[in-house]
Amino acid sequence: MYYLGLDLGSSSIKGALINAETSETIGISQYPENEMAIIAPNLNWAEQDPNVWWQNTIELLKILSEKTGVALQDVKGIGIAYQMHGLVVVDKNQNVLRPSIIWCDSRAVEIGNNLHKSFGESKCGEHLLNSPGNFTFSKLVWVKENEPRLFDQIDKIMLPGDFIAMKLSGKVGTTKSGLSEGMMWDFKEDQPAYWMFKELGMAPDLVPDLVDTFSQQCFVSEKAASETGLSSGIPVCYRAGDQPNNALALNVLESGDIAATGGTSGVVYAVTDSIKTKESLRINSFAHVNYTQEKPLVGKLLNINGAGILYSWMRREIGNQCPYVEMNNLAEDVSIGSNGLTILPFGNGAERMLNNQSFGSTIRNLNFNLHSKSHLYRAALEGIAFSFVYGINILKEDGVDVKSIKAGNDNLFRSKIFSETIATLVGAEIQIVDTTGAVGAAKAAAFGNGEYRSLRMALDTNAVEQTYKPQNNREEYLKAYESWLKELNEIYN
Repeated sequence: MYYLGLDLGSSSIKGALINAETSETIGISQYPENEMAIIAPNLNWAEQDPNVWWQNTIELLKILSEKTGVALQDVKGIGIAYQMHGLVVVDKNQNVLRPSIIWCDSRAVEIGNNLHKSFGESKCGEHLLNSPGNFTFSKLVWVKENEPRLFDQIDKIMLPGDFIAMKLSGKVGTTKSGLSEGMMWDFKEDQPAYWMFKELGMAPDLVPDLVDTFSQQCFVSEKAASETGLSSGIPVCYRAGDQPNNALALNVLESGDIAATGGTSGVVYAVTDSIKTKESLRINSFAHVNYTQEKPLVGKLLNINGAGILYSWMRREIGNQCPYVEMNNLAEDVSIGSNGLTILPFGNGAERMLNNQSFGSTIRNLNFNLHSKSHLYRAALEGIAFSFVYGINILKEDGVDVKSIKAGNDNLFRSKIFSETIATLVGAEIQIVDTTGAVGAAKAAAFGNGEYRSLRMALDTNAVEQTYKPQNNREEYLKAYESWLKELNEIYN
């Protein structure tokens, strides 16, 4: 029983095939090899053509089938993960009316801030768990205000994953989780936030019909079958945004579980059963993939823009492109606290967890007679780790009970310094899990189609490659963290 997972990113589309009977990953591919183009007609704009996503999906399926030797006609179900917060608009004939305004486009920031004031902080916090921010709904308002003729042609709005499901099936739908990531789900009323549409003079029926996250949501059409090589009639059984899906892939499903990623930017995604928040600006709260009204599990997401990008800058500008493992080894020759050298990693734009302030990265206390590049590497790893700890402490203060942390095997979490620093200061083990978002989507699809009795059963086969445990010398780590925090507070406050 083969199941297909698709993971639509802004740089490429990844695909994975699994055998549900053995839980084996048969193969993983991505397309294109070079990053997909992002259209930027104005400063701080970022758009992509959804039709290019679809054409790339078709190419990806060919590559995946050739690589694995699995005929696409043998696939029994499909799961979809996708880049969050994008806006796709189509007319009554399901034609795309304009390029998608994607996650990293910031044109709607001011609109979101004004909506937050207009709706009121209390109502946003109670009903949306968030400020409208620069998310999908605010981007739709931008279209209404700036492209009124085009807006009048819109029949339905979608998230990027909804668009791929539509192309596969000819049916338009969305999920609670998807609407929550676009700031269009009312947690208090347990329905789409139709009141926002009405207050802005927009028809509530712009919102597609709801489908359950794990279910036979729609079925591959004959047209899509002829384009892709898939069999007509097979179901799309799952869809979710990339961060909730990454958490699912890591088996982060219950209150107290945390998923962390340490790429260019860092993300901490904490699952909690508390749907209240004091942090509607610094933290984003979304309905997790297994959210129900009876068991309201919410994913609280904290983003750190300045994370792995600092370490990659160190590698390029100081390390002469030496391997990360070599940098990690050199850093381990330096003691905790980097002999007083402190680096604040916030040099990649405004940091939401610092109330959208942007003051650049800072290297402090550099001593030319004492510090070497080994100290710089350690201080960079510690600075990024400390920013994760700072963010996790915000989550704790907002009701998150941290029990365990799981992460994929990316560059930062391969570093013993980085992972042990976080584990020790937070007081929780970090498990490095061998999986990907596309594999998670495939396994979720198999569960949604009834191949597994539980979601845990679908995901428990993921291999834990390594576990980092809190160290006994916490006081040394805490002293270094407090020194870092002092430097941050001098700038931040």
